[in-house]
Amino acid sequence: MPEEIPDDEPVRVGLLGAGLIAAYHAVQLNLAAVPNRVVAVHDPDAGRAAALAAGQGAEVTDAAGVIAASDAVFICTWTSEHLPLARAAAAEGRAVFCEKPLGLDLAGAREVADALAAVPSMVGLVLRSSPALLGLREMVRDPAVGRVMNVVFRDDQYLPTQGMYASTWRGDPALAGSGVLLEHSIHDLDILEWLFGEVDTVAAQEAGFHGIVGIEDSVALLARFAGGATASLTTVWHDVLSRPSQRRVEVFCERAVLTLEGDVDGPLRRQDSAGEEVLEGEALRAWLTERGVDLRSAEERFLRAVAAHLRGEPVGRLDPDPADALRAHVLADAVYRSARGHGDQVAVPAPRHRI
Repeated sequence: MPEEIPDDEPVRVGLLGAGLIAAYHAVQLNLAAVPNRVVAVHDPDAGRAAALAAGQGAEVTDAAGVIAASDAVFICTWTSEHLPLARAAAAEGRAVFCEKPLGLDLAGAREVADALAAVPSMVGLVLRSSPALLGLREMVRDPAVGRVMNVVFRDDQYLPTQGMYASTWRGDPALAGSGVLLEHSIHDLDILEWLFGEVDTVAAQEAGFHGIVGIEDSVALLARFAGGATASLTTVWHDVLSRPSQRRVEVFCERAVLTLEGDVDGPLRRQDSAGEEVLEGEALRAWLTERGVDLRSAEERFLRAVAAHLRGEPVGRLDPDPADALRAHVLADAVYRSARGHGDQVAVPAPRHRI
C-alpha cells in the first residue's frame, strides 16, 4: 500500500458540475483516506451549485475560478462541455477526473483524451472499482472454471430525464451525443473487455420508443471476443420508476457458471459440479481482501496520484484512464455503425494497449 499523505497537505478539489454524479463523487471524496478538500464548485444552475458547495464548505464560482482554485478538478458536466473544460484544466496543469462518456462521438472523445495526455487523469468508468465486478473478474481468472464460452449481460434503468436522475440534458443529443448505449452503457462496453478480453466484431440493433430524436433507448448487441467467446448485451431505458440502474451478468464457462445479480455488492454466484458458492456485501469484500484485491474507490486512487504529483513524484498510468475510455468509444462507434447498417457485422480495431 502507498504511504499515507500528510494530513497538513490536503488536495484541493474543484467540481465542474453539481448534479447527481458530482454529489456522488463529493461523498466518495469525503470518505477517502487521502486528505482533501472541495474548495470550489461551478454549475450553470446556480441553486444546485450553491447547495452542493454549502455541504462541502466550498465557494461557488465560474469554471475558470474552479480551475484556478484547485489542484485537481472533476468534470461532471453534460458531455458536450467535456472538451473545452478538459483543455482549460490541462492548460493550467491541473489533474483531471473526467466523467464518461468523454465526448459526443469517437472523434470528440479522441480530442478529450489528447487534451488530458499531459496531466494526471482518470475517467469515471467506476464499475472497475465495484466489489461485485472485481469479484467476478477474480472468478473469471480462476483456471478452475475453464474458458469463458458465452456471456449474457442485461443493463436497464428508467429513462434518466425523470425520477431521481432528473437529467433533462440526457434527452438532448447536442448535449449528450446519443442515448442509452453511449451515455449509460459505455460502462458495459468497458467492462466486457476488462473482464473477457478484446472484442473483434460486433453486430447490433437499436430502437427509440420514447420518440426523442437522436436518443436511442434500446440496444441489442452481439459481440465476439478474439479468444472465441461471445457475449450478448441488452441495454434499455424504460419507464418503470421502481427500477433504477440494475445489471445482471451471466458467464458460462467450461466448468462453472458465474452470475452477478447486483453491480456493487452482489450477490455473486459461482456454480460448478460440486455445488454453489454465494458472496455478497461484507463477505464479498472480505473474500476480495484475502486475495489482495485493491478495494479503494476510484476517487481515493485518483487523490493519491494527485498528491504524489504535487510532491514532484512520478505518476504512472492511472486505471481507468482516458485511453481506456477512448477504447470504450471505439466499441460504441462500431456498435452504432452496425445498428445503422441494420445489424451488419462490424470489425473492431485492435486496441493500442492490452486491456
